[in-house]
Amino acid sequence: MGKIKGFMEFDRLKEPVIDAKERIKNYNEFTVAPEEKKLQEQGARCMDCGVPFCHSGCPLGNLIPDFNDAVYQNEWQRALTILHSTNNFPEFTGRLCPAPCEEACVLGIVNPPVSIELIEKYIVERGFAEGWIKPQPPEQRTGKTVAVVGSGPAGLAAAQQLNRAGHAVTVFERDNKIGGLLRYGIPDFKMEKNVIDRRVDVLIAEGIEFKCNV
Repeated sequence: MGKIKGFMEFDRLKEPVIDAKERIKNYNEFTVAPEEKKLQEQGARCMDCGVPFCHSGCPLGNLIPDFNDAVYQNEWQRALTILHSTNNFPEFTGRLCPAPCEEACVLGIVNPPVSIELIEKYIVERGFAEGWIKPQPPEQRTGKTVAVVGSGPAGLAAAQQLNRAGHAVTVFERDNKIGGLLRYGIPDFKMEKNVIDRRVDVLIAEGIEFKCNV
């Protein structure tokens, strides 16, 4: 890790929010992006544990110390590559996950844990803002077809992985829009629907076909 004693120098970062008197005027997300320097400092708090229990705490097995260090080093594109290696949609988990990784964080034994979920969210948001997240259609097709039933997060992730393997993938959704629980179970103040739509646009550009009202 680049900052050996970062966990001793910096406090846990809590995501800023819009004042309650303002945010009650609509149903939009009410978080405020922290300063880039603050996110880098938070990445510096990661202790390079001999056994990083955050790995086992994360259901996806995210390479958390690796992307934390990349953020601290101001290597955001590398952080995004590391994050995407285990997580198809960090923009969803960075908003909605209950963050068991933070419960498993070794620093949390004696101090507030690293704000892992917050770092994850702003890595992928930086990726969209910089145009680093682009469609990755397969170079060759296998000639095989796959049907994925349901366009929730699991269905979308399965579709993306199968499509990148070269199969022709069609996702069937019973509702009139893509997203499943993400769209119909999560309120806008937790995650606005445009977060789903921009990712679906990428999936369509990769060659995945969606059929709604099925």
